[in-house]
Amino acid sequence: MMSLPFYQRHHEHYDRAYRHKALQSTVSQYQKETKSKSAVYAQGSTAYSRGSAAYRHASAADFSLDSSAAYSHGSSAYDLESAAYSYGSTAYDHSAAQSKRSAAYSLDSESLSKSSAAYSHGSESINKLAAAYRLGSESYSLGLKDSNLMIEDQSYKMSPKAKRAKQNLISEDKENEAIDYSVPIFTGREVSISGITDTEEERIKESAAYVAKRNLFAAGEGVSVSKVAKSTSEEEHHEKKSRKVAIRESAERVALKKTLEETQAFHKKLNQDKLLHAPEFIIEPRSHTIWEKQNVKFHCSVAGWPAPRVTWYKNNVPIDVQTHPGKYIIESRYGLHSLEISTCDFDDTAQYRASAMNVKGEISAYASLVVKRYKGEIDASLLHAGTVSMPLGLGVTPHGYASRFEISFVDKFDVAFGREGETMSLGCTVVISPDIKRFKPDIEWYRNGVLITPSKWVQMHWSGERASLTLTHANKEDEGLYTLRVVMGDYYEEYSSYVFVRDADAEIPGAPGAPLDVQCLDANKDYVIVSWKQPAVDGGNPILGYFIDRCEVGTTHWTQCNETPVKFARFPVTGLIEGRSYIFRVRAVNKAGISLPSRVSDPVAALDPADRARLRSHPSAPWTGQIIVTEEEPAEGVVPGPPTDLQVIEATKNYVVLSWKPPGQRGHEGIMYFVEKCVAGTEDWQRVNTEIPVKSPRFAVFDLAEGKSYCFRVRCCNSAGIGEPSEATEATVVDDKLDIPKAPGRIMPTRNTDTSVVVTWTEPPDAKELVGYYIESSVVGSGHWEPCNNNPVKGTRFICHGLVNGEKYIFRVRAVNAAGLSEFSQDSEPIEVQAAIGGGLLHAAPSPPYDITVLESVRDSMVLGWKQPKVTGGTEITGYYVNYREVVAGVPGKWMEANIKAISERAYRIQNLKENMVYQFQVAAANLAGVGTPSLPSQPFKCEEWTIAVPGPPHDVTCTEVRKDSLVLLWKEPVYTGRSPIAGYYVDMKETEAKEEHWRSVNEKPLQNKFLKIGGLKEGVSYVFRVRATNQAGVGKPSDVTDPVIAETRPGTKEVVVDVDDNGVISLNFECDQMSPNSKFVWSKNYEPIEDDSRLNIDTKGGKSKAAFKDLGEDDLGIYSCVVTDTDGVSSSHTIDEEEMKRLLALSHERKFPTVPLASELAVEILEKGEVRFWLQAEKLSGNAKANFVFNDKEIFNGEKYKMKVDQKTGLVEMIMDKLEDKDEGTYTFQLQDGKATNQSSLVLIGDVFKKLQDEADFQRKEWHRKQGPHFVDKLGWEVTDDCNVMLKCKVANIKKETHIVWYKDDREIMVDEEHDFKDGVCTLLISEFSKKDAGTYEVILKDDRGKDSSELKLKDTAFADLMNEVCRRIALSATDLKIQSTAEGIRLYSYVTYYVEDLRVGWVHNDTQIRFTDRVKTGVTGEQIWLQINEPTPQDKGKYTMELFDGKTGHKKTVDLSGQAFDEAFAEFQRLKQAAIAEKNRARVLGGLPDVVTIQEGKALNLSCTVWGDPTPEVSWLKNEKSFVSDANCILKFESGKNVSFTISTVSTLDSGKYSIVVKNKYGTETSDVTVIVISVSGQTDTVQGHDQNNITVSKKKKTTASKRKEGEKKDFIKPHVEEIIATEETPDPNEIPPVETEKDTKSNQRAAKKTYGKAAVADMVPQPTESLDRQGKKPLEKKP
Repeated sequence: MMSLPFYQRHHEHYDRAYRHKALQSTVSQYQKETKSKSAVYAQGSTAYSRGSAAYRHASAADFSLDSSAAYSHGSSAYDLESAAYSYGSTAYDHSAAQSKRSAAYSLDSESLSKSSAAYSHGSESINKLAAAYRLGSESYSLGLKDSNLMIEDQSYKMSPKAKRAKQNLISEDKENEAIDYSVPIFTGREVSISGITDTEEERIKESAAYVAKRNLFAAGEGVSVSKVAKSTSEEEHHEKKSRKVAIRESAERVALKKTLEETQAFHKKLNQDKLLHAPEFIIEPRSHTIWEKQNVKFHCSVAGWPAPRVTWYKNNVPIDVQTHPGKYIIESRYGLHSLEISTCDFDDTAQYRASAMNVKGEISAYASLVVKRYKGEIDASLLHAGTVSMPLGLGVTPHGYASRFEISFVDKFDVAFGREGETMSLGCTVVISPDIKRFKPDIEWYRNGVLITPSKWVQMHWSGERASLTLTHANKEDEGLYTLRVVMGDYYEEYSSYVFVRDADAEIPGAPGAPLDVQCLDANKDYVIVSWKQPAVDGGNPILGYFIDRCEVGTTHWTQCNETPVKFARFPVTGLIEGRSYIFRVRAVNKAGISLPSRVSDPVAALDPADRARLRSHPSAPWTGQIIVTEEEPAEGVVPGPPTDLQVIEATKNYVVLSWKPPGQRGHEGIMYFVEKCVAGTEDWQRVNTEIPVKSPRFAVFDLAEGKSYCFRVRCCNSAGIGEPSEATEATVVDDKLDIPKAPGRIMPTRNTDTSVVVTWTEPPDAKELVGYYIESSVVGSGHWEPCNNNPVKGTRFICHGLVNGEKYIFRVRAVNAAGLSEFSQDSEPIEVQAAIGGGLLHAAPSPPYDITVLESVRDSMVLGWKQPKVTGGTEITGYYVNYREVVAGVPGKWMEANIKAISERAYRIQNLKENMVYQFQVAAANLAGVGTPSLPSQPFKCEEWTIAVPGPPHDVTCTEVRKDSLVLLWKEPVYTGRSPIAGYYVDMKETEAKEEHWRSVNEKPLQNKFLKIGGLKEGVSYVFRVRATNQAGVGKPSDVTDPVIAETRPGTKEVVVDVDDNGVISLNFECDQMSPNSKFVWSKNYEPIEDDSRLNIDTKGGKSKAAFKDLGEDDLGIYSCVVTDTDGVSSSHTIDEEEMKRLLALSHERKFPTVPLASELAVEILEKGEVRFWLQAEKLSGNAKANFVFNDKEIFNGEKYKMKVDQKTGLVEMIMDKLEDKDEGTYTFQLQDGKATNQSSLVLIGDVFKKLQDEADFQRKEWHRKQGPHFVDKLGWEVTDDCNVMLKCKVANIKKETHIVWYKDDREIMVDEEHDFKDGVCTLLISEFSKKDAGTYEVILKDDRGKDSSELKLKDTAFADLMNEVCRRIALSATDLKIQSTAEGIRLYSYVTYYVEDLRVGWVHNDTQIRFTDRVKTGVTGEQIWLQINEPTPQDKGKYTMELFDGKTGHKKTVDLSGQAFDEAFAEFQRLKQAAIAEKNRARVLGGLPDVVTIQEGKALNLSCTVWGDPTPEVSWLKNEKSFVSDANCILKFESGKNVSFTISTVSTLDSGKYSIVVKNKYGTETSDVTVIVISVSGQTDTVQGHDQNNITVSKKKKTTASKRKEGEKKDFIKPHVEEIIATEETPDPNEIPPVETEKDTKSNQRAAKKTYGKAAVADMVPQPTESLDRQGKKPLEKKP
């Protein structure tokens, strides 16, 4: 049996809870062994080698790699469960011959193997548990079984310190001193990472283990021990310790105690947030193309903490060095990792990946290897094996072939809004091309970048085409950015959208929202700290605090943990029962009530942290911390020592949390603690937990007086008693150590989409432990604020969704930490919700720079210049990277980096070049999104010394302040100045499309400045510019040409505005509404950045920036410009010269020493009654303003004569005098005082000025008296109506019913038809068809019993001429358009006017030539018709005719085109009408002589005769009662001389009664004339009756005819009635037109009269009479005015 070593027995009971049962069984075996075992001590540098005989023998004796406990001094090979420790420096080698060895103290190999076997008792079970415990052990075993490789790998991970401590031996005088000694046992393999863990505690545990191990070996304070098995006799022989053994044991205790103290001190300072970070590649492996049989080596460098483990893959399969011995060599030295492939062939053509992993994550870098054959051919069989090199962007599937996967998302989920308690579902259809069978994608969901795992709150589903995520019971914790990632091999695509979760409706109106994100921190046996986040909604009342509830898992009973609400968002919950699990929730309370409870926390067990960690790792896995055992046997009833490291870890107004460590000496049984307190400065200690001692090394002290200082100490106790107290803490003030943060600043909203706005802000100053920010929005003017997020967001940028398009919003932000919520920030500037240009796009890398040029060249360096990228990627450029390569014989070499650190300027000197070598360059720009694509290679440039005398080219030529007619050009001086200093610059310009010979110089003399404002540009024209420098030797090479610039003032362009505030501060102000979140205002003086702030104060808020002068003087003269970065060239400037400075200083003086600004100086006016009003008006007066009134230096006051008034609202100051007397002549002054501002104004009324004012006052007084009766407001005047009549009108007032109005003309009263009703107070007299006879003097008189008033209007001479001109103008404007009318004589052009007066002059123009009137062409006026008659028209009469009407001042024209079709149609109609007139003239007709009715007595003779006419002579026939009638013996019919027709009945009888008709007919027509014969039976009377003497005329019937008939004139006077026919031919006659001829009267009597006169009257009316037809309408006679 064997006993434990002394240094383990001494600390056996350090902490029983730290041991695992499997390990305890092993330790118990050691305790039963004899105590005679002595440790073998090895000192010096020992290299552990595979050739070691002892090692081989130990391995043969079942000294397995999994359980070996061999200790060596130096570099050791660590396998899966080895726990070897080195002491001293580590040697890196593969053989024993290459290392220095110290003598190994060992009895023999047999005893060594036995001892090792005994020590490793139970190792087989431990190994199995360790294999299950550790993640990633399979990959470790695949790649790291070679001990040589393990040594090299560990050399990097175990050597972070540059210098190692030397070995120190303990002095002999301390050999008998008992020193505690602890041995940390590491169950991990040589790499201090056991896989990517999931929980916080495991990550801390692994990091702490690693750091402890690193410090142990780096400091050289470990021990190397080999365990030796002893026989019974040998144990007795060594029972007594030798001096050397005692020295060694003492040295071991000193070294291990020091290591333990350093480890504990390190653990105190351990800050996982600062220490741990994910891996990142500093240098990524590069791709290679080589020939067969060559070797290749991939290099990479990785940073990260803990140090990442690097694994190499070929086509996503880990590279196994053991499987291919000699093929692969993997090395890791000091952070540089490499993979070397020997003797490459086509099988090595593949994609290689270096994967770096630590507890914070994993990252990979890829490189391709292409192996070529010398014949230039590729084996076709390799194409199917998937080993040919693949281009970038190809993913490698697990099936061994390559494919470019195109992943697209269809039917994507949008921004979602939900409410607590609702079920929300996000879904997206995924389309993957190509679709490979049996190769399914990995579907991953992330929230705020954290992978989501399925739980009772979250469910995920993948149908093969659609991925969905369901929130079964949404809570505010679920709010965030959700990302769907679809992974196909090494290729993946993502889609993201935000999910908002609002508070559920409160059960009590006005209650706050529920807290969120409840977590349990620092859990111990009977104690846990609960933390949460404050809600965004307080219900309209401040939150008074929070209640914390707990519930034991497995029950439904909730217990409130605190009696009074706590405001701090962390609370220690005590009184837990060890071993039980709890869940917690939090409720907020305000004066309206208590909120709904938060979502419950994850269950937490009341356990010792060590037990919890062991349970979380694996139930049967050994603890990876430290096991400290003691040399002595367990002692019962030991009083525990004092706790150590007591400190206050948290202090608030409500409680103080203490933390300490258990004592080193505490006996066999477990211990508990009593906490004591006292007021600082006293020794009055009081026990806090008087009844129940505390089990955990944590305690929260409540019921402390706020503001007082306390000290604390802790005592341990067990069954043996209460130990000594610990050292007291320093005085702790009971107050919140964590202050509520201040309000964030610079709230800036920018447009994003139609329904969202990007809000950015700056972090509040001195902010500590910020949880995040809450953002609120409000529609401008509503006063109602809504939360934009319900889960605090980190960072200083947030996209507020769910806004109304077109509305204007303002925003505010408040910061959150555990102490509470800050005050709200200032409201942002209003912003209208509209989609931005390219709104919503994330930042991208910038585009390539361009136009690379050489600015200077010397023997071994060159200075390059280039232009900024055209696309900055949505954020400012942070720097540039330059690469260069040699060009030999036209063949470019490899690219080399010129700078490692990014450069901010666009000019850079590249050092260490080769003289006379040709180089090419490329430049890449970088921003927050990353490094952009490099530019195209530049032109080849030769590195040689420039010896030219003239300067080099200027560079960085840019355009700013672009307007429609000007811009400002800026540039930087040449790097190479030539042989003499630069004397100035010349600026050239040309239009962009112009040829090179069109370059012209803008300035004739050299410019001394490096800027120039160029004016005279043409709006919309594109220009380019360049700059040349000059010195004494001449003008140098021009700069690169600028990009084309279009001269235009873009919409929304604003200028710098100079302002002087009320305090006299002069400032320059610039505003920009096109800013991005990263935009900044940059002020410059003379286009140089302002670095000295002694003259200016610059203040920027939102989209406004203000540069205020501290004391404007001559030193401040210059051009001040402001540029807004990250915009499309927003800039402006303002020049302050001497004149502007004087103006601003005068204005500033006025503001400092203010005067009351006057809108008007003192003035005087006469009021209606003749009163005199003095008044002035100030622009603005306050309620305290007052005025003094002074006349001739003597103050006057309000009274009977002076009525004074001051109106502060309008600023009006006035004084009214009833009457202006002679003694009132003088100077009047008004004196104003408003606060400290004063002013006065005076008015001098002396001499003629006073006399004129006095006369006007008297006149106004009389006028007022006149207006007491009926009077004229507006005097008599005239106007011409639309009917071209003249209306005399006047406006009257003060009229009553009895008031009379009388009109006169030339003193004769005008009789009006009816009395005027004075409607609307206007009197009128209408004169129709005004003419010369209406000229004269008109007067109107108003009178009643109150008095009378008169008004007179003279319409004579000039006044009459003006009136007639207006009448003629109205008549001319009333003229209708010219129309064409055909007549039998020719063509007539005519227009109608309202009426015609002689003063209206008419002229006619034919084809721009005045017409001369003849018998054939004549003009005239008929009624209202003005016409032009063209008789017998000819083709020469075609053309454009214009009628000109001249009203005395202006000519008015009406035009008609008588040509083409219009002329042809009119001429054809004229021909037709002419023929119709001839037919009408020659047709047969009865001219007259037959009566209509003849009454005759029976037996008398009847003789009727008439005359007929026709050419040719017509045929005559008779009808009786419509039947043919011929001559017989009784009735004789005669037709003589071709015109005389007679009808005779010698003796009439009653049979002869009837209707007789004579029918005359020739080729032109037929006419019938009827006569009715009535025979009266009278016996004895036979008188002959003449029809024309005795007939009774009645109304006759119309005669039937086949042509138009007119019988109104004799043959010789006959004119054809063609006018009616022409009018009938018009298709659309004007209904308002008056026919040009007078129509016949329709009465029968008139027809009969016409027959008797033969139509002469009608004919006379038809003939146009230009002069005789101008008849005038008469007026009523005028009566003489009485």
